Amino acid sequence: MNKQTGPIVDQAQPDTIDAKIAPSLERRRLRAYVVLLLFDAIVLHLAFALAGLAYQGVWWFETNIVAVQTMLPVYFTIAFYNQTYGARALSNWTFAARQALTALLIAAALINFVAFYTKSNAEFSRVSVTLGFVMSAIAIVALRRLVPMFITKFWGGRTRNQLVIRDGGPEFDLPMSVSVSAQKFGLDPASHDPFMLDRLGKLLKNQDRVVISTPKERREEWAFLLKSAGVYGEIVSEPAHDLGAVGLHRYDRLDRTTLVVSTGPLGLRARITKRLFDVAVASAALAALSPVLLFVAARIKLEDGGPALFVQRRLGQGNKFFNMLKFRSMAVGKNDENGDRSTGRQDDRVTKVGAFIRRTSLDELPQLINVLRGDMSIVGPRPHALGSQANNKYFWEVDAKYWARHCLKPGLTGLAQVRGHRGATEEEKDLTDRLQSDLEYVSGWSLRRDIRIVFQTFWVLQHDNAF
Repeated sequence: MNKQTGPIVDQAQPDTIDAKIAPSLERRRLRAYVVLLLFDAIVLHLAFALAGLAYQGVWWFETNIVAVQTMLPVYFTIAFYNQTYGARALSNWTFAARQALTALLIAAALINFVAFYTKSNAEFSRVSVTLGFVMSAIAIVALRRLVPMFITKFWGGRTRNQLVIRDGGPEFDLPMSVSVSAQKFGLDPASHDPFMLDRLGKLLKNQDRVVISTPKERREEWAFLLKSAGVYGEIVSEPAHDLGAVGLHRYDRLDRTTLVVSTGPLGLRARITKRLFDVAVASAALAALSPVLLFVAARIKLEDGGPALFVQRRLGQGNKFFNMLKFRSMAVGKNDENGDRSTGRQDDRVTKVGAFIRRTSLDELPQLINVLRGDMSIVGPRPHALGSQANNKYFWEVDAKYWARHCLKPGLTGLAQVRGHRGATEEEKDLTDRLQSDLEYVSGWSLRRDIRIVFQTFWVLQHDNAF
């Protein structure tokens, strides 16, 4: 990819793009999964209640209700893992019914196995419970058959956000998708302009599938941008080794084949798990540290009368901009909004209070608010200012893989930080060491690793390079 040299200039108003992007279906799908889960619980209870009424003559037969309530946690656990509550299940009722029935049968078998060894199955009426399972299966299949009909009527048949970017390649008319022109939005895959990448990031936000139709000579550059954005991306082309394709997708009705070049680093369950972890930790930390936050804010205000907080635009997930919060550590009028100059030892811009809060990392605490807002995570690659440089080069000029670190949300702490890679980036190695750790974190995320990094952070709050 070509390198950009010279100053960074904002040549567009990216906020105007939001109104043209297809609305996100992700939240709507999540609500649908919750509703479907609740309906499953209701119909299973009703099925076993009706079975009790039909066989015992009692509407709410106690042993039947105990059986269904014992089975439900097992059923839901299996259903979550076999995609009973997934995007495909919303549009393909036969797949949804098959997965739900599989979960039901496995749950029934496990419960019966446990009941046999605990000798508690004698307490249940075999006929009544079996009838309850049969009626449950019928109700679950009927419910799955109704879901696509509901989606067709109220959602227009759309269950996914799909975006096609036309960049001079072959025609590609994907049904139920939004199609945009790369030229109209000023998208150049060969550019390293952060403002162009911000526009692209906003365009790709909440997209479930992105398809690029572009000439052969630009495919590798688009493949790199899609990987960096952390989205599921495809390129209309014949197989090409240099793209690092992870699969093929055939569109028989369109007589086209695409290469899948990116899938995003985290699936839906992993994103939900990571977000729940972020909210829980950030909420608890804000509550516990509120006296410290108020004390630091007061000290900053008393020293020179300026604002306690400093807001700086940083590069976030998908290479989009966001406003990051910090306690102000520099004198009023000397804040470096673009990060053009790295903070050094004995920096004349840093106040007395600022030196202390930077040395102890207290200046980063307001970013807990960014975590609750959804701009950041507790753990992830640290966000950098636009003008950050190493050896008088922008970070992306040092290594083009720099953009790939932004496929996850930036973090309050990260793998690079607990390894000691922090402070000024005077040499290129200062950046490449951090980049290597960031890309390692992106490729191997796990909740256990996030928890371990959080605990390791306490040991590096004070560091020789924290100034």
